Amino acid sequence: MTLCANAGSPATPTLPIRTHGPVPHDFRSFLRRPASARPVLSLPLAEPAPEVPPLPAITLTDPVPAAPSALPELDPCVHCGFCLQACPTFLATGDEADSPRGRIVLMRQLADGRLPPDSSVALRHLDRCLGCRACETACPSGVEYGHALEQMRARTAVDRPPSPAARLVLAVMAARPLRRPALALARMVRPLARRLGGGSPVGFALGSLGATRSRWPRRVEATPADGHDDARQASRDPVPPRGPAVLFTGCIMEGLFDHVHRATLVAGRVNGYRWVEAPGQGCCGALHAHAGRREEARALARMNVAAFADSPDATIVVNSAGCGAMLRDYGHLLADDPLHEAATRFAERVRDVSEVLAAAGPVAGAPLPLRVAYDPPCHLCHAQRVTDAPEAVLAAIPGLRRVRHHEAEACCGSAGLYSVEQRTLSRQVLDRKLDRLEAVEPEVVVTANPGCTMHIGAGLRARGRNTPVLHPVELLAVSYRRAGLDPG
Repeated sequence: MTLCANAGSPATPTLPIRTHGPVPHDFRSFLRRPASARPVLSLPLAEPAPEVPPLPAITLTDPVPAAPSALPELDPCVHCGFCLQACPTFLATGDEADSPRGRIVLMRQLADGRLPPDSSVALRHLDRCLGCRACETACPSGVEYGHALEQMRARTAVDRPPSPAARLVLAVMAARPLRRPALALARMVRPLARRLGGGSPVGFALGSLGATRSRWPRRVEATPADGHDDARQASRDPVPPRGPAVLFTGCIMEGLFDHVHRATLVAGRVNGYRWVEAPGQGCCGALHAHAGRREEARALARMNVAAFADSPDATIVVNSAGCGAMLRDYGHLLADDPLHEAATRFAERVRDVSEVLAAAGPVAGAPLPLRVAYDPPCHLCHAQRVTDAPEAVLAAIPGLRRVRHHEAEACCGSAGLYSVEQRTLSRQVLDRKLDRLEAVEPEVVVTANPGCTMHIGAGLRARGRNTPVLHPVELLAVSYRRAGLDPG
């Protein structure tokens, strides 16, 4: 896409430039200027601008509009370009329209009517956004890109619904009577699915399902053996009680990752937490919000706020990064709803499981002699800004050898339904991730989001590798069981 820098008067001819990376600036002095004094790059010409190919052109005007904009979350953007190298789709395609800076221009022009709401070019590039929010971490101006993207997708989804496959997944995840039998059937075919996993679209889908089953390297036992030295109860100081906690069970996590829930309960008990229940909870609504089905997401949010109202003093513990980011956003999602205050209080109680365990120490377990690579989920490190707590969980396991891969914080390409709707680009992003992981040769890949587990697991299987992908709390729970701290 051609970006035309237009800082001067409309009559001044300017050079249309095609950018494939951040435009060099003296960023510090640039950002110290008042907003009104921050021009966008302009190259005046003595002659009229040469003709460019008939591609849609975007005019970059003052990055901070004087009048209130239709998407105020984007107002702080100064088009500095820091976000480009953090964006997985820009790195994959080299097209600035597939970068946050380019998409911000597109969203602004859609919002204020300079582009028609059905612009195929604009919608194609917005659809190709993973929503990983790595740009927010890189942004020096505090642009709330994720909120703006969800609002724009909600506007465009009215006349442009998701694909039939995506609509089916959204309907099943939202309704427990549909979800439970569907996921029960998936569990039945899961052992076969792993063996049939491969690189074709069908093989990759089967590999994704197969990756939901907890697997361990053969030389590491998942339960303590009789008479094993690590299984003896060590002499330890009593763990002080930490108060009540309630586990958010979700939809995919409940149906396909119940082993992660069990590990979470074990780790919580060992570290002094008392578990209580919240019946009536369900899907967090993240898939629906990301797909532009905002009203469906709001309905699910109301259901969950009501379900947890009976345990107002309990910490809400989440072991899925995507769910945690969504639950923490309920106050924003229900901003104009009668439940806004209750939703805000709900969001303030939400913690990732790594946070509650790190707050307790956590208690050290028995050795696990494993070489592991931790791959932080985007919605944990970028959306929730939780980075140190997972490291503390892994540090509580003696004998664990951490290997660090390049670009660990980059998205794996899963992004919920993205891997279904944007299969080719999703696999491109995944290939970059797998190259980085294979370079450090881990025995186990560790991550904390179901979509990441499935996507990375399927990708490794497609490459002929049997490397397990596990949740950090699974390793900690097995370490506790080997130490005899929680025989289960």
